[in-house]
Amino acid sequence: MALVGRRDGRNFGYGRQLSYAGPQALKDLFGGGHYGTVKAHSDRWQAFARWCRSDHGPDLNDARQIDRQTLMDYARHLRSQVEQGELAIATAQNRLSSVNRTMAALRGDQYVRVASPSMALGIQRITVRTAAPQGQDRDQVMRIINALREHQLPCAAAIVYLARATGMRLREAILADLPRLKREAEQYGKINIQDGTKGGRSGASAPRWIWVNDHIREALSQAELASPVGSRNLLSPNESYLDLQQRIVRPARDILHTHNLKGFHELRAAYACERYEQITHYLAPINGGRCGQLDLRLDREARLQISYELGHGRIDVVSAYIGSRA
Repeated sequence: MALVGRRDGRNFGYGRQLSYAGPQALKDLFGGGHYGTVKAHSDRWQAFARWCRSDHGPDLNDARQIDRQTLMDYARHLRSQVEQGELAIATAQNRLSSVNRTMAALRGDQYVRVASPSMALGIQRITVRTAAPQGQDRDQVMRIINALREHQLPCAAAIVYLARATGMRLREAILADLPRLKREAEQYGKINIQDGTKGGRSGASAPRWIWVNDHIREALSQAELASPVGSRNLLSPNESYLDLQQRIVRPARDILHTHNLKGFHELRAAYACERYEQITHYLAPINGGRCGQLDLRLDREARLQISYELGHGRIDVVSAYIGSRA
């Protein structure tokens, strides 16, 4: 246990400093596991703790003094930062959500929280893509793959291959059961993306079949070659997902940036644009296509299919990948 004092003491027994108390309470809440989640919440809590001690904040250093009004004042501060262009909407919402989670960990109850971060901020996330995704040009993608190989990062190259060919998320590409996918490709001509999926969308209740083409076959072959001995995916035996991120993904991002690719997620959007064009025979809206104006039914069918293939439960999310109908 991380408690350092009495539960009814300063910062509910988690120490004298607000910035220290939050992460300790989160570690207790998650039982020493979920390192990435704890770190994300802790980093956002630090921003809140700095505000609490700043001239713009309430000048407090004890979580027992934090009430709902304190959190609403913080929400107004975040909104001001968003309006001034200093903070993204998503970042502001995430910071409020993490304060909610950390306060619950400190207090042991839900009495002091922001009921709805988005409503408290009075602003909504923008979920419509306004710039064409990078990584649509396959020649550019191959240059990135070759650069990653030259830097002795074959696993990162395999991730790029899989993300562009199948629309997998980063975690899905890393944890993909490669022997199973290769077997499905050979037997059925399609693969079912199940490993590392978001929000518990896996198993028989959430199938996610994607028809195989030459690009997918090549991506699976390259991933198998990059897979460490004794592994079914891109993780080495006894290696954690976090270890691979630090060892492979972080240095790979720098190489992606030098080749004008913001991140792995752009490849997922590139896949979505390509699928839209294959389904409708129109360019994706973000690339100048007008299917949404000319054939609303076809546009909707394409968005439903892409939503399914990307592992989303809502059709409106597809606008973040391919743009709006207008």
